[in-house]
Amino acid sequence: MSGIERQVFLDPRHTSKHLPNTPQVLRLLQRGHSAHVFNDEFTMERVAQTIIERGEYTGWIRGYERYGLFFAGSIGYRISPNGSQIPLFYGEIKVDAASRYHVIPRTRPS
Repeated sequence: MSGIERQVFLDPRHTSKHLPNTPQVLRLLQRGHSAHVFNDEFTMERVAQTIIERGEYTGWIRGYERYGLFFAGSIGYRISPNGSQIPLFYGEIKVDAASRYHVIPRTRPS
């Protein structure tokens, strides 16, 4: 199966956790956690649309239906609490039981 073959809706509650320099990301870093962020909001939207159209189903994991796709260029980065960054090339969409989704930049599939 390629792409998400039903209508899904963006869950905006998770968007700020994956954009650079938001209070949510800064809070994660201050608490000693890493953050996975997209390069910018445009990239996040482009990645989401591409995964919806042609992403690969990766399974039902920890309460979410998941779809993902590797990209040729970096779509974001993982920020460590010490400020170091690792580029990310994999995008994942998590869909809940109510067909709400959010998109995450990752190092690899869950």
